[in-house]
Formats: sequence, structure tokens, C-alpha cells
Amino acid sequence: MKVYIKKHSFNAGKWIYEGYKSAWDSMGYDSYFYKDLSEINKEEEYDLMAIDADIKEDNLDVIRNSRRSYVYVQPNKFPSPWGQHPNWITLCSDKIIDKLNNLGNVYQWCFGRVADYHYKWSNVHYIPLAYDSINYEYIEDVKYQFDVCFIGGWADNGFNEKQKIMINHFAQFKNCDIKCGLFVNRGVSPEIEMKILYNSKVAINIHDAYQRHLGFDSNERTFKALGLTGLLVSDHVREVKKLFPDVPVSSDPVEMKDIVLELLKLEPEEMNRIKQKNRLYIRNNHTYINRVEKLLEL
Repeated sequence: MKVYIKKHSFNAGKWIYEGYKSAWDSMGYDSYFYKDLSEINKEEEYDLMAIDADIKEDNLDVIRNSRRSYVYVQPNKFPSPWGQHPNWITLCSDKIIDKLNNLGNVYQWCFGRVADYHYKWSNVHYIPLAYDSINYEYIEDVKYQFDVCFIGGWADNGFNEKQKIMINHFAQFKNCDIKCGLFVNRGVSPEIEMKILYNSKVAINIHDAYQRHLGFDSNERTFKALGLTGLLVSDHVREVKKLFPDVPVSSDPVEMKDIVLELLKLEPEEMNRIKQKNRLYIRNNHTYINRVEKLLEL
């Protein structure tokens, strides 16, 4: 079996799909990145995508652009303001969705528990994001040790809500007598990111406003921070608590700061015990290899 994976050159998509590719490769499959479905051999793969010959080309365009299709806005059901923004509306027509729903060799899945907001799509499987146990390494380097760390970007989803959330949280650490490594939109390389996360004492995580409100998914940083740092404080997202009930959460900036300061008071032996426990749990249960195994079970 050949596996084709959409190529992302920036943002979280780059690390997510490179993690998936490494997992497929490690399990003995032939995996390939593609930018456009036209790159895939027509003889071998069109049987998976050609719903009707007369709409084949339109169908390819639709599938290629259906990355937002897991949310098909039902009037008055999907919360405002997100449901009214183009970033949240599927590009697939009703006709195409109906045909895809009835294809026996097509399995629909996404990164969040979105059943409450499905309108047209049926039988969509939930497979969370994960930790890249193949490409992420434990590299000790005291130059990259911080008391608290964060690495990420504004990730404007059309409303630029995350920027304000981040600033409100980070401002609380400004006058704390601790070493902070808060890198936002800094283009930190994967190699440096791994060193910062692994060598720092506590990692913090911030989600977007819609993730806090809906609670049906968690970002990649959740898994990366637990897998590398091993000690995480997150803002409150229902899915984070469901996946990791022991992770302390708070969407109140002052409370998040206080939780971090309390964790920094732990004795080194106790802190390391918690870190090792969380790292092992992630490696055993939440890697991209685990996710590929789940996909193969569908």
C-alpha cells in the first residue's frame, strides 16, 4: 500500500504531517508527500477519488481543498463568530459530500471530537494529534534550560484571538523572579525547540479561543510539551483534561502563573519523577505510530 500525505511547508501542519510520514515509513509503508493530487499516478490512485467520471476533475479540487470539511456549519448550531467566517465553512458541495459519505473505501477522520457540529458529513472518526517519537530527541544542553518555556505562533484563524490570549498570560510572568523562555513567532528551528522543551522545567500551553469554547480538540503542543518537557500547565480545554486528567489547567492568567510557580518549588527528585512518568506515557500511548495503528484499524 502506498500512502500519500499532503505537504505543508509551515506552521503546525509541517510538523504534524512529517510526524505522520515518519510513522508510516517506520512501519514499512511507502509514503510520499504531494502538493497537488495531480502529482499522484492516475492509473493507481484515481479509483479512490473518482466518484463520477463526469465530475472527476472538480472532485479532485474539492478533495484537495477539503481540509476544513470537518466543520460543515449548521445554521444556529455552530457557535459565533467562527461559524460565520470562511475559514470554518467547508468548500465541498452537498453533492460531493453525499457521494463521499457513501464510498465504501473512503474513511473520514479528523483531529477533533466534532460530532456535535456535523451537518452533512457522516461517520467521521476522531484521531487526536500526537507526539513525534521518531524525530524528537532528548538532548541535554544547559544553555537551553528555562524555568518556564513556550514556543509557538499567533496562528491567526481569521479573528486573531490568540494573540490577546497569549499576551495576557505571558504578561503575568514579566515580574516573576524566574527564567522565562517565551518564543512567539520567532522561527525557532526544530533542533532548538527540542532542546528548549527537553531542558526546561515547566512548559505552558495556550490554545485558540474556539478550542477553549468548543473543547473538542487539543493542539500539537500538548503532546510535544508532555513528551519532551514532561511537565505541562495548559489553559483549560475540555479535550486536554479528557486525554490528560493529571495535567493542571487554567485559563486564568494569574492562576496559570501561580500553578507554574508552585511546580517550580518541587524537589528535583519529585519533578523528575513526574517528568519521566509523563514522557513514558506519551511514548506508549500518544505517538504518530499509535495514530497510524488506529487508522489501520478503521
